[in-house]
Amino acid sequence: MKYKEKYKEWLKNPFFDEETKKDLRKIENDEKEIEDRFYKELEFGTAGLRGIIGSGTNRMNKYTVGKATQGLANFIRKEKGQEKGVVISYDSRNFSKEFSDVAALCLNANGIKTYVFESLRPVPELSYAVRKLGAIAGIMITASHNPAKYNGYKVYWEDGAQITSPKDKLITEEVNNISGYDKIQSMEKRQAEKLGLYNIIGKEIDDLYIEELKKQLQNPDIIKEEKQLSIVYTPLHGTGNMLVQRVLKEIGFENVNIVREQEIPDGNFPTVLYPNPEDKAAFKLALQLAKEKNAEIVLATDPDADRLGVYAKDSKNGEYKEFNGNMSALLIAEYILSQKHKKGTISKNGAIIKSIVSSTMAKELAKEYKLKLIEVLTGFKYIGEKIKEFETSNEYTYEFGYEESYGCLVGTHSRDKDAIVAVMLLCEAAAYYKKQGMTLWDQMVKIYEKYGFYKEKAISVTLEGVNGLEKINEIMNNLRQNPPRKFGNYDVEKIRDYKLEKIINMTTGEEDNTNLPISNVLYYELSNDAWICIRPSGTEPKIKYYIGVKGNSFKDAEEKLNYLINSIKE
Repeated sequence: MKYKEKYKEWLKNPFFDEETKKDLRKIENDEKEIEDRFYKELEFGTAGLRGIIGSGTNRMNKYTVGKATQGLANFIRKEKGQEKGVVISYDSRNFSKEFSDVAALCLNANGIKTYVFESLRPVPELSYAVRKLGAIAGIMITASHNPAKYNGYKVYWEDGAQITSPKDKLITEEVNNISGYDKIQSMEKRQAEKLGLYNIIGKEIDDLYIEELKKQLQNPDIIKEEKQLSIVYTPLHGTGNMLVQRVLKEIGFENVNIVREQEIPDGNFPTVLYPNPEDKAAFKLALQLAKEKNAEIVLATDPDADRLGVYAKDSKNGEYKEFNGNMSALLIAEYILSQKHKKGTISKNGAIIKSIVSSTMAKELAKEYKLKLIEVLTGFKYIGEKIKEFETSNEYTYEFGYEESYGCLVGTHSRDKDAIVAVMLLCEAAAYYKKQGMTLWDQMVKIYEKYGFYKEKAISVTLEGVNGLEKINEIMNNLRQNPPRKFGNYDVEKIRDYKLEKIINMTTGEEDNTNLPISNVLYYELSNDAWICIRPSGTEPKIKYYIGVKGNSFKDAEEKLNYLINSIKE
């Protein structure tokens, strides 16, 4: 069926409610909008759904959410996991609460028990709750850090991590096998509650989760001495506020200042264009408050509180310095590992796990603390998968994991990025270094001086719609068919093609296996410790370029990075 026919079908089919049809009538003279909404089904990808909120097959709405959930329900029934149940959480985005109930009542109608959080909760707590409650799966309604017009649907499995192969493909097959939206089952909430299928959870899980976080503290007594450390925090209208304020208060910090304009959950994100702690503009109000309060550390979590952005004061000039995701993660890693090293508590078979597009400085930390460094594909689910492997094989013990995309995990209570535990530990680290007369920025400089001046940048190019998808495919195909031997004056020493599962040595021609799952990713190992990685986004209409260099000073690293960026553009 062509897009125009699908549009007309939605308008006349009694299955779709009047509100949906009213929304669709508004675009009857907008051919391009009709095409974009109906040219395809909103794809159930390796992590679930993500799309623009609205009516149509290529939009996030109660029908596409229902279809995804019916597919998940069919898979759970095949796995005989009905009694274990599914945990459901949601963030502050528009329609998140409604979508969570659509999902819950669809599962209930299929005889599957659900545990629904009483109000919005972050990704890491959802991940924790799945394992704590012994559930078969979890659903998080969120579009993470995307603009306000988006929402999404992430699926987790019983280990608390987002679904990986082969389950992601099997669930996708079940979703794709649903022949029509009229196949989606549902039931009344009152009836589901009466049958014990729809269950509310909240405070009891909060209490257990917070206790798990506190186990990761390294020097709790230092906090008592530096309890007046000036902290500014913003949840960017999202889920982080309650838990961040609670954990910082309970461990002893008394000078925590919240950006009031961004404290209340709001899916329109009225104070920011883009609720992303990677975006400098998102920190405008937080930095204003930081100057007013003379804060030493400034923190922001994204709407589902799995990502954390950081600024800290430079003691030399009083300026607030921005940390990218690699910097904040490596600062936390160095703090934890150095403290464990002093106490002799680092595991003899310990491992650091990072994504392939994250800073290669991790090699230096692994060497320093005698740890195994393991690389995985982009997506924290692959780090969660490794933690599960370690628990089964006992080959390694998890010490730390991170992605360049502003997310890390300390501990194994969650199996996804956890910005709440990251906030707690960065504040503890700030107190620890303050006692030594340093700020977090001063410590970051010391880390660079110790390991080398590594610098990275990620560049995203948005290419929307049918033409955009074709352009992304064309770029990737062209790079495979005409492999570059140089980027500027940097030689390509090795090409890792994760789609073809091979590593090619460009000098000798020898080939090796990537030993990672198939993924449409190209990684170029360059001369002088530089690298470039190119991949299409798995959740957005973008192609992403990641660049990393190593310099002998801040200036040298900056110049090398800019040179490589310009070489890519050429």
